[in-house]
Amino acid sequence: MENWQRAFILHTRSYTETSLLVDLFVENIGKVKVLAKGAKRKSSALKGMLQPFTPLIVQYSGQGEIKTLRQVEAMSLALPLVSVFLYSAFYLNELLHRVLVAEAELPTLFDDYLKSLKQLAQQVPAENVLRAFELSLLENLGYHVDFFHCCVTGDDIVKSMYYQYQSEKGFISSLLQNSISFTGEQVLALGKRQFDNIDTLKAAKRFTRMALKPYVGSKPFKSRELFLKI
Repeated sequence: MENWQRAFILHTRSYTETSLLVDLFVENIGKVKVLAKGAKRKSSALKGMLQPFTPLIVQYSGQGEIKTLRQVEAMSLALPLVSVFLYSAFYLNELLHRVLVAEAELPTLFDDYLKSLKQLAQQVPAENVLRAFELSLLENLGYHVDFFHCCVTGDDIVKSMYYQYQSEKGFISSLLQNSISFTGEQVLALGKRQFDNIDTLKAAKRFTRMALKPYVGSKPFKSRELFLKI
């Protein structure tokens, strides 16, 4: 890989006394694991750059699972994230780190991630940003659910009716009201990614938790513990 690529840091961990293993989210490539040699040395120029939420351009090489980081430059300072907006950004990183398969290209996800970070830096309501990104992630993963039609009859979703969510299939009209029930208004809000009130926002969170569970498993998110401290 000779060309410079835009990237963000998803996760780092120690590899040796002086080096780091770094999971990058690389534009047009996806998740890439690289060895940053000497990055832990006090004199290393890498030390200050290999931080989350800093827009980077990188060069790396190698054919195996772990590439070698050759060069890295910061395109700008880290995005100014504080409080709940910072914790939300950590959640996005943890979500991507857990879900992405190595070097699996997802067409629009890098731009969606960058857009979400910018929105959080601008202090757009965090819950709205997270739900919209989760839906984008599901779409990129091939999880295509029709939020505008009943998955059985093909009829238009009606705001005043109730629908049962069937995993990876869609929504079917029903008189039942339980943990997998949604109003038509909530379903349409999911399709439009417009959560204009608490009701539709809570419904979106309930839906994305269900839809993402096969990808993320049951292990608790460390980033969610940060929200409990607020």
